[in-house]
Amino acid sequence: MMRLATASLVVVLSFKICAAIATAAASQQIKPMNIKVTSSAFAEGGMIPKQYTCDGKDVSPPLAWEGVPATAKTIAVICDDPDAPMGTWVHWVLFNLPASTKELAENVPPKKVLPNGAKQGTNDFGRIGYGGPCPPGGTHRYYFKVYALDCELKLDPGATKAQLLKAMEGHVLAEGQLMGKYKR
Repeated sequence: MMRLATASLVVVLSFKICAAIATAAASQQIKPMNIKVTSSAFAEGGMIPKQYTCDGKDVSPPLAWEGVPATAKTIAVICDDPDAPMGTWVHWVLFNLPASTKELAENVPPKKVLPNGAKQGTNDFGRIGYGGPCPPGGTHRYYFKVYALDCELKLDPGATKAQLLKAMEGHVLAEGQLMGKYKR
């Protein structure tokens, strides 16, 4: 009886120690650093000018960022609208930008592969490159998210946001976002 009680105590203590170690390890996980994302076209929470929407020229806005870690190899950019009636709508998927890139000029061409080697994915309009805000009604929020990654992703041009997010798992060193709004 004493051996059974001792064995049970050892099992319970071992379980508690393992749980405590796992909890401590989880709390020690490194969280991505913050990247500051800005645009000369609109401020955080501000209205996105018409020229960057389907009601204008439908070209990508200028973006800039700072705070990319020195160990980063590439940058990825995603723009999406969480206020779309049928769920989050993806406006832009861009990845494998060289980590030395600090900004994107207005009107990134809708090409699968850019001159700097970056690749563009397919947006929810079914096109390669940027597709601007085009809300069916009301004011929508558009998040321009920038990620610093520790590797070059093995994805083909035309990849979707879901494919990009899956490929980025475990590789994000830093991230940041800029939110703009648009109402038709």
